Amino acid sequence: MQAPARPFRPAQRLKAKSEFDRVYREAWRSADGMFAVFARRNDGPGPRLGLSIAARIVGHAVRRNRIKRLIRESFRLHQHELPAVDIVVNARSGARNADNAAIIRSLEKHWRAVTKQCASS
Repeated sequence: MQAPARPFRPAQRLKAKSEFDRVYREAWRSADGMFAVFARRNDGPGPRLGLSIAARIVGHAVRRNRIKRLIRESFRLHQHELPAVDIVVNARSGARNADNAAIIRSLEKHWRAVTKQCASS
């Protein structure tokens, strides 16, 4: 039985450019055709998420917002499985026309990779 998912709180977000820069500089990477995911350990109590969804890659606001909603929801459902890491998700062109199920599968693969990588380090 899966533990109940906690609500996604704003404190679990990366907002400052310096936070994003630190993740890009010190992180390991997992990538596929839809997303590039960067992760690094943090000193906080749990995982934090940052999004980088470029309009020129994904398209207009409706598409960008759909992808952001899917990423946040997937993170919310899997946050109890993730270690204390800062994660930045960059969308790639494959996410533009992908259906919701494909996006969710891709993200689940990345969450497993983050967990596995942090367990081995």
